[in-house]
Amino acid sequence: MASNLQLVRSPAPMRERLILALDVDDLERARKMLKSLAGEVGMFKVGKQLFTHAGPQAVKLIQEMGGEIFLDLKFHDIPTTVAKAAIEATRLGVKMFNVHASGSLEMMRLTVREVSRVCRQESLRKPIMLAVTVLTSLNESDLKKVGVAGQVADQVVRLALLSQKAGMDGVVAAPNEVAEIRGACGRSFIIVTPGIRLQKSKRDDQKRVMTPAEAVRAGVDYIVVGRPIMEAKDPLGVTREIIAEMERARNAGEKEWLH
Repeated sequence: MASNLQLVRSPAPMRERLILALDVDDLERARKMLKSLAGEVGMFKVGKQLFTHAGPQAVKLIQEMGGEIFLDLKFHDIPTTVAKAAIEATRLGVKMFNVHASGSLEMMRLTVREVSRVCRQESLRKPIMLAVTVLTSLNESDLKKVGVAGQVADQVVRLALLSQKAGMDGVVAAPNEVAEIRGACGRSFIIVTPGIRLQKSKRDDQKRVMTPAEAVRAGVDYIVVGRPIMEAKDPLGVTREIIAEMERARNAGEKEWLH
């Protein structure tokens, strides 16, 4: 398995690994952000708030402005229902979408199978399919209250292995658990990480967080940033600050690796 120092040596520009969470309640605000940040970030995340407000129109707006989409609806239902929803997400042309790993092995397996089938039949681009492990707003106390005993990291790894077994491309997980996931699932398994905050930012309702630099050093593939950019007086400036921090972390890792 690759070391963390090897993980930060990806040749892809760091901006491609930054996903902006468009967690807004109207398309006009989303449009303003897109005008400012299209081409500055790798993807835009459309979550439950914006999708419930505007539906597929939000996805089409991003596409019209040249952006890629992470559809963050965290599908969690009976296998057939989730598979059908995943097919429609694929037909929308999103680059990435997710389901809840706790929905079961069968739910994820059917989703992977049906999305792959439709992509073949309709000549569609196959999206990156992710499974959510444990939300970054939860800690051990929260898990215990819903009947999950033990350490958060143990539950995360358990769900990551289940997701990999089902054929999912990767998981959504807190940066704190990246090393454990890499050890269990290997380097090719994609890890997307929310709960990213600048050193000076508030944690809001996130409990397991890291800075962009820490996430890069940990070896994540993509980071998701929302409020630190969306609520900033200068969103473009903050975005470039985050990317610069990511670049510095990767460059520092390369120098350490070379020595």
